[in-house]
Order: sequence, then structure tokens, then C-alpha cells
Amino acid sequence: MMRIIDLVHRWAGGIMGLVLAVLGLTGAILVHKEEWIALPHAGDARVADAAAIADTTARILAAEPEAESIIYASDRFGLHQLRLPDGAAYYDQSGHLVTRWSSQWERPEIWLFDLHHHLFTGDVGEWVSGIAGLCAVLFVITGAIMWWRTRKTFKFRLWPKRMSRPAIVMQHRDLGIVAAPLLLLSALTGSMLLFRPVAEVVVAPFSGYGSIAAAFKQPELESGPRAANLDVRALVLTAHARFPDAQIRILSFPDVPEAGKPGRPITIRMKRAAEWLPNGRSTLWFDAADGRLLYARDALALSAGAQAFNASYPLHAAKVGGLPYRLVMTFSGLAMAILGSFAVWTFWFRRPKPKRR
Repeated sequence: MMRIIDLVHRWAGGIMGLVLAVLGLTGAILVHKEEWIALPHAGDARVADAAAIADTTARILAAEPEAESIIYASDRFGLHQLRLPDGAAYYDQSGHLVTRWSSQWERPEIWLFDLHHHLFTGDVGEWVSGIAGLCAVLFVITGAIMWWRTRKTFKFRLWPKRMSRPAIVMQHRDLGIVAAPLLLLSALTGSMLLFRPVAEVVVAPFSGYGSIAAAFKQPELESGPRAANLDVRALVLTAHARFPDAQIRILSFPDVPEAGKPGRPITIRMKRAAEWLPNGRSTLWFDAADGRLLYARDALALSAGAQAFNASYPLHAAKVGGLPYRLVMTFSGLAMAILGSFAVWTFWFRRPKPKRR
């Protein structure tokens, strides 16, 4: 049995190690992206006044009438991000343009996220990342089983003592067991975010399998076409009145419906004070024609399973716990990068030579 476990661990690591190294390194960089985005007003304090936010929203949409969505400034990042038909832009909290881009290669935080999430290959890369995450869960379990046999020789090292295969294997084994809880957390939450069935299985003890799909099912709402003179200021104020303790996080406008089909409502996502998810999951739907509030969903009233799923992203991306937890997850990402890259190196380039008969 131990020979089988060792064989599975080595072969899976040799194949998926490089992917895990890329995911770990990019993840370690992205948890600090709010600190290294060097743009004017990126460090501004978040404006909390609902009327001021409503005025700024109206001002921005007057300048960008074709905007598809606005992600509002947060406590760690002082700029609003707009998604536009031909790219995206950052605006400051007074409604002035900071920068605009038409390609993700113009903004490092955008292409780094694409590399981390999609490996630059869209849905295919997302599948590969999800499979790599599940493999990482397997690595933690099998690695812990194999480490137990050699636990008396444990010596913690961030880097191998020598670049020989035995030294790298020893460092891999001992660094892996130290980082195992964090690697398991990172890999499992990442797989939950990419593969909904995995998430349903993980949260099933809280509310049963299928609780996430039931909680986030889109309400069947019809809306008129988006009015050219829609009072977006009133939408923002209505959202804040419905959830007074919440921050407005995302304002999304629907695509233009096909001829003969009903329109879709405007949505606003908010983050209530007790929510961990950085963009919140409390959602309001408005008629795009006249701005009427059609439906509101309180994230804190969702099932226990759905709320557990909502905690997976902030745990994975270090959006809770402040700087100490970001440093912990930075260590997790760097450990995954070191373990994955050395696993590939030793498996493909430092394999022991077969003995002569």
C-alpha cells in the first residue's frame, strides 16, 4: 500500500507540480495587490456616505453611459472599477477618471488574476486549475501518510541544504508537513470555487447537498428595457435604505435583450457588516425601465451551507483576518510554489538512474 501511495504521489506531483507552482506564486502576489497597485487615489479611504456614493455613481455613468458594471471602492482599495464594452477603467471616489485600458496586458493585477484563475486559456484553464487543486488535496493526504514513517528525521528548511535529489526530497517532505494545513485550506477552497459539486459535497453536512444551488437560484423577474434617463442615484439610495449596515459593492446593468424577449433587471450587490465575502452576497434587483425594487435577498438569511460556501473565497484569497492572515496565506502560496517546482525538477530531471544488472 505504501508503494502505491508513493507512486501516486510522485507521478501526480511530476505532472501537476508546475501548475501548482504557478497557482501558488500568483496567489501569493495577488493577496497583496491592493498594496502594490500604484495609481493615484488607490490608497484613499472608502467613502461611506450613501448620498455621496449615489452622486458619484450618477456622475460616472453620465461620463460612461455604456458602462456594464461598477465595482465600488473598498476599505483596502480606494478606486471604483468600471467594466466597459471596449475595456475597463478606474475612477476615483469623486467621479474622475484615473486610468483606462482596453487589454488585460495593460494592467498587471488583471493578467495575474487571469493567469491564476484561467492559466490564460479561459474555461479550459479553469478546469485544469480545479483539477490541480483536487490533486493538491491528494498530495497533502498522501504526503502526510508518507511523512509519518520518517518523522524522527524532521528538520524544517525553507530551501534544500543542497541541490541534490536526496536533499530536495527531505526538504520537500518536511516543508510539506509544516505547510499541510494551509495547503489543504488553499486547495480545497480553490476547488470549491471552481467546481460547484465539490462545494456542495463540502457544505453538505451543514444544509444537505444542493443547498448552494437552492440558495443562489436566480429569481424569475422580468424587467423593461433599460431607460436612457434612469435615476441611478435613486437605486443606490434605495439599496442603502434596504440594508443600512451594508456597503454597496457592485452595480451591474443587464445586456440589451433580443427582440421579443423580456428584459433583465439591474442588480446591486452589497456587503453587510457580518459578511466575510468582500463583494457581499446580499443582492437587490431593480426594474431597468423605471428603477422599481423588484426583489431583495439577504445573504445573512441564507442557509448555513450557503453561508459556509460564501466564506470559501475570503479564506482562499485572504480577504479576512487583516495583514497577519495575508502573511499566512503568502507563506502557503510560496510553499506551494517551492514544493510544486521542486517536485517537477526531481521527477523529470533528477530521477535516480536504474542500477546495472
